[in-house]
Amino acid sequence: MNGTKNVIITGGATGIGAACSRLFAGNGYNVIINWNSSEEAAKSLEAGIRRSGGSAFAVRADVSTPEGAETLVDRCVSLFGAPDVLVNNAGIAPVQKLITDVTPDEYRRVMDVNMGGAFYCSRAALPSMIHEKSGSIVNISSIWGRIGGSCETVYSASKGAVIAFTKALAKEVGPSGIRVNCVCPGVVDTRMNAHLDGESLKELAGAIPLCRIGTPEEIAGAVLFLASPRSSFITGAVLDADGGGLC
Repeated sequence: MNGTKNVIITGGATGIGAACSRLFAGNGYNVIINWNSSEEAAKSLEAGIRRSGGSAFAVRADVSTPEGAETLVDRCVSLFGAPDVLVNNAGIAPVQKLITDVTPDEYRRVMDVNMGGAFYCSRAALPSMIHEKSGSIVNISSIWGRIGGSCETVYSASKGAVIAFTKALAKEVGPSGIRVNCVCPGVVDTRMNAHLDGESLKELAGAIPLCRIGTPEEIAGAVLFLASPRSSFITGAVLDADGGGLC
C-alpha cells in the first residue's frame, strides 16, 4: 500500500502486544492484531487505532498450530500484502508450580504457544520475506529465559528456547537480508503479573536497579527499534529491557 509496511503482532490484543500494536500503527504501519481468546480487547483496540487514523485489523488465529500461523499470514496478505515485520509476542505463563506438579498437558501447552508460536509464524512468514530479500522478525522472550525462575521451569525453558531460536534463525536467514532479534522483558505491568499482590510487586521493584517495574509501552519501544531501519546492522541480538535486571 504505497510503501506502507505491514506488521503481524501475535498476541497483539493485550499487554505488550497491544502496546506494540498502538506504537506500530502510530508509526504508519498496517497492523494485524492477532488474538485467540481476547476478542473484546482485540476489537476495541482495532477500533481505537482506526479512530486515531491508523490501519489495523484484528485476526483470530491459534498460532500454536501450523494451520493457525498459516491462516494468520494469509489474512495479512489478503488484507494488506505480505508481512514486512513479524512480532512473535504470543505467550502464556501458568500458575507457579513445582516441577513435580506440572502436568504433561501444561508442559505441552506452554511450549506450543511460547516456542511453537514463534516457530510456526516465522516459518509461515519467511517465504515472502526471502522472496523480497527483506524483513524483520522480533521475538519476545523473558528475563526468565535468561536466568530461570524457581517454580517456573517450563515457562523459563520455553523462553530460553526462543532466545536460541532467535540466534539460530538469524544466521540462517541473514544471507537473504532478513534480520531476527529478540527482546527480553523483565517484570512488566501486564495481566500476566496480575496475580502478584502490591507487596510482591513492591519487593520486585526494589530488586531492580531502576527501582520500578516496566511498562508495556517501554517494551514496545524496544521492539519497534529492532524492527526498524534504525537497527539495520543488528541481527541475532538479545536486548534486555529489564530495568537493569534483578539484583
